[in-house]
Amino acid sequence: MNIPFENAPLYHYILEVLAFFIGVRLYYFLKRKNNIISDNNRLWILLGAMIGALLGSRIIAAFETPQELPQLTLLKFYQAKTVAGGFFGGLFGVELIKKIIGEKKASGDLYVYPILVALIIGRIGCFGMGITEPTFGLETSFFTGMDLGDGKLRHPVALYEIFFCFILLFLFYSIRKIDLVNGDRFKLFMLFYFLYRFLVEFIKPNNSLIFGLSIINIISIFIFVYYYKFIFRFINSKILFTTYSQNS
Repeated sequence: MNIPFENAPLYHYILEVLAFFIGVRLYYFLKRKNNIISDNNRLWILLGAMIGALLGSRIIAAFETPQELPQLTLLKFYQAKTVAGGFFGGLFGVELIKKIIGEKKASGDLYVYPILVALIIGRIGCFGMGITEPTFGLETSFFTGMDLGDGKLRHPVALYEIFFCFILLFLFYSIRKIDLVNGDRFKLFMLFYFLYRFLVEFIKPNNSLIFGLSIINIISIFIFVYYYKFIFRFINSKILFTTYSQNS
């Protein structure tokens, strides 16, 4: 197997479109089964998520290479994007819209499975791009090291994320029958995903923004602080321990 794949940009584009399409269809399928928010408000929330994700993914991506900010053009700004920035911007886009329309119910749980499935599909395309896509890792002698197109053994970060998403799918399936507070599943997803992104940044070639931390490290810390009340409540609830005991 040669990486990047032959016609990798085309496959990457197709898989991005496929990830979006399947994610949206899965969302609407789940919405029919469990929708506690009116359709009108759902549309506004989805609009807030999309605009927030569009802006967040570009703004955070721009700060991934702070040394290039003075040369940043509108075209480069639009072309650069990062999933973590999309989630970060989407979160605050949703919160802003909900305040405007007066919606107080948590809306994120329905997005967990669609996001994970879309991530898995999309990261396959990222992996196929090799070192031409900024989802590769540093050189390594670890057994997972792969030649991603430059003749060096590197951490295949895109594959790590695919594997991690499968773990999260299994986790959320395992706790599907547990009576959680509405919105807790989405909060769990955000915390686990940004914990992964915080850690994986240290095996990626990235640029320090402040105190040796990249912009992804910084927004990950912000997410941990944002959800600090939930973190303490979740730890005290011992949900994962209870789930493990029931499945043993």
